Amino acid sequence: MSSERAVYVVTGSAAGIGAACVRRLAAAGAAVVVNYTTSEAEARAVATACADAGGEALLVRADVSDDAACRSMADAALARWGRIDGLVNNAGTTVFASHRDLDALDAAAFQRLYAVNVVGTYQMTRAVVPALRARHGAVVNVSSMAGLTGEGSSIAYAASKGALNTLTLSLARALAPEIRVNAVCPGLVETRWTAAALGPEAAARRVAAWEAAAPLGRILTPDDVADAVCWLLLRAPATTGEILQVDGGFHLGPAMRAR
Repeated sequence: MSSERAVYVVTGSAAGIGAACVRRLAAAGAAVVVNYTTSEAEARAVATACADAGGEALLVRADVSDDAACRSMADAALARWGRIDGLVNNAGTTVFASHRDLDALDAAAFQRLYAVNVVGTYQMTRAVVPALRARHGAVVNVSSMAGLTGEGSSIAYAASKGALNTLTLSLARALAPEIRVNAVCPGLVETRWTAAALGPEAAARRVAAWEAAAPLGRILTPDDVADAVCWLLLRAPATTGEILQVDGGFHLGPAMRAR
């Protein structure tokens, strides 16, 4: 029997941007799939928060680089609620490597990043397409400004996000008119990911440099990105094939604030 609630699958939703998205959707009364690969305790806490906010949550462990796991996640949502109204492809990975050191990356690094960031997005989208068509649903891919600028944590990461942006455009064409497909490209987001990889001092320097350069004078929070994701998912019926920059205006160039 189909749920009266709208149902959304958000990959990589145990923490950060994905967790912010499912919490926001649940607060609006939706049912959500909380997906994780290794962070089970955090994912359970997020699922509990979603239920406390008035939504429903289903916890699913799945690696999106595995096509069978993607199909199983879609099947689990349909078995529980009988519908899927939207998909947020947030699961992603990276490797930190100097762009100047071309020997810092090998083929395996590229293949792993593409397997999750690009192929995983394709596989997860394909898994939910029949259900989304029935609901005239939407897909939002969480990309990165790195995919537009060629910067970021590594060349492999930037290349994978550039490919994800192109995938977004291709899917928007292929799945119209029943399904809308868009992407958001966040700039520097306040998560533990950067601090853990760079160390607290290097991370603090990066944040300070960003805040000095961005016209809005701050880095992003996961909720900032979730705002953009949920707008594209829920309130943009005439928008598809959009690559939305969410970076505090950093792409405009160095800030020239009034003094």
